[in-house]
Amino acid sequence: MKSASQHFINYLTLRIALNLHQKAPVDLSAQQLHQVSQQAHHQFELENKILASQDAVDVIIPAQQLAASLTEIQARYDDEAEFVKDLAKNHLDSEGFQAALYRELKVTAILARVAARAEAISAEAVENYYLSHEEKFHLPEMRTVRHILITINDDYEENHRDAARERILHLSDRLKRQPEQFSELAQRHSECATALQGGLLGRVHRGQLYAELDHVLFMMQEGQISQLVESELGFHLLHCEKIHSPAHVPLEAAYPKILELLQKRQRSLYQRNWLAQL
Repeated sequence: MKSASQHFINYLTLRIALNLHQKAPVDLSAQQLHQVSQQAHHQFELENKILASQDAVDVIIPAQQLAASLTEIQARYDDEAEFVKDLAKNHLDSEGFQAALYRELKVTAILARVAARAEAISAEAVENYYLSHEEKFHLPEMRTVRHILITINDDYEENHRDAARERILHLSDRLKRQPEQFSELAQRHSECATALQGGLLGRVHRGQLYAELDHVLFMMQEGQISQLVESELGFHLLHCEKIHSPAHVPLEAAYPKILELLQKRQRSLYQRNWLAQL
C-alpha cells in the first residue's frame, strides 16, 4: 500500500508532466521524467511548509468545492472506468487522487489568503504604468472583414483548381449584382469554419492574415468586395465591412486592465516573499 506522501508526489508528478510537456509521466523520456520527478519532490516539500504555516490553521475546503473539481476532471473522460484506468497508469487510485486534489485546493486557498494581504495598488501607480508604457495602448488601423473561401483539393472533382476558380468567379459575379448577399453566400458556399458566422473573420490588423489577403484587404475601401484572391488555402473573396482608424486607448479605458495586472504582480511578489520566509 502506498503512503499518503507517495500519492501526493505521484499526483504532482502527473500535474507537472502535463504542464511542462503535455504528456503523462509514462510517456516522458528518462531525462524528462527525472526533471519532472525532481520538481515534484521540491513542490511536495514546499507544500508541506505551506500546510504547516499559521495561515493554514483554519483553512478547510468545502466538500462541494472538492466534488465540483473532481467532477470537472472526470468530465474529460468517457466514463468512470476510463478515469480509474488512467489513474492506475499514473500510479494513483480514486482515494489517493481525491486526497491529493483536496491538498492542492487547500494550498491554493492558503496562497490566495496570503496574497490578499498585499498592499493595494494606488491610482498613481496605475497612471505611472500607463504613461511609461504608452506604446502598449496604441491601436493600429484595423478592418472588420468577411471572406468566402473555395479550397483547391485534387481529391474532389469540384475542388480541382479550374473548377474551384469557376465556382468562386460565379459567386463574385452574383455579388457584383447583389453585394448585400455576401454574408448569406458565405454561409452557403464558403469552405471555411467562419461560414457559420457568415464568413466573419472579425477585426484584423496588418500581418494577421495570409500575405496575399493582407495586401488586398488593406488597399480596399470600406464596404468594398474584392476580386478573386488566391492563397495557399485556395480562392477567396473579401468584404471589407468597416475601417477602424488608428487610435490611442485613453487611461480611463485602460485603467481596469492595468489595475488587474499590477494587482496580480503585487500579490505574486507578496506570495514569493512569504514563501521565502517559510
